[in-house]
Amino acid sequence: MVWREEAKKRVALEAVKHVKDNFVVGLGSGSTTAYVIQEIGEKIRLEGLQILGVPTSHQAMMLAVHCGVPLTTLNEYPQLDVAIDGADQIDRELNLIKGGGGALAREKIVASAAKEFVIVADETKLVEKLGTNHTVPIEVLPFALPTVMVKMRELKGKPVLREGGGKVGPLVTDNGNFVVDVDFGLVDDVKELDLQLRLISGVIETGLFVGMADVVYLGKSDGVEKLVRK
Repeated sequence: MVWREEAKKRVALEAVKHVKDNFVVGLGSGSTTAYVIQEIGEKIRLEGLQILGVPTSHQAMMLAVHCGVPLTTLNEYPQLDVAIDGADQIDRELNLIKGGGGALAREKIVASAAKEFVIVADETKLVEKLGTNHTVPIEVLPFALPTVMVKMRELKGKPVLREGGGKVGPLVTDNGNFVVDVDFGLVDDVKELDLQLRLISGVIETGLFVGMADVVYLGKSDGVEKLVRK
């Protein structure tokens, strides 16, 4: 799958075309968005663009600092010009599953603050229905974990608490919460499921991004496909 890395680089080049001088940009997390942050750093270095970034995770923050991208916060800029992020799954309506890296809550907050939300991914992420061989990440308040797990099962889901890598115990998000990965099978009504999950006390955020993406760049072995929300 060597082509996937090249595809990620190609979509990053397309996505950064949305970044203009004096823009405040939401910086997503993950392997594909890492290329975007690197390209923004290059634009700053080579073209002298004045750009500020709002990172969605410690990973994005550290990479931005390494690449020379000046950072700011939502406190200073509650509205962003554009946010660029990756996705775990994308359907034809440009609804998304995100949260594979555990930053779903901050990613959704940053995306909702942006005038334009751009997604970069390789073509393997495009599916006919969300949930195709993929779970839905849910960020959960630790105190509420037992009751949330019960509620997930009542919604016909199969919840699993995500374990941390390289440590004993659950993964802890940048917000100090847990992530529960829930298998709902194929999701027929993404909006309704998102609403039902949000109504559960203790659920901080869901990995279902419904009607938020404006543009998706899909990297292929032979080029880039652009999808625009209708």
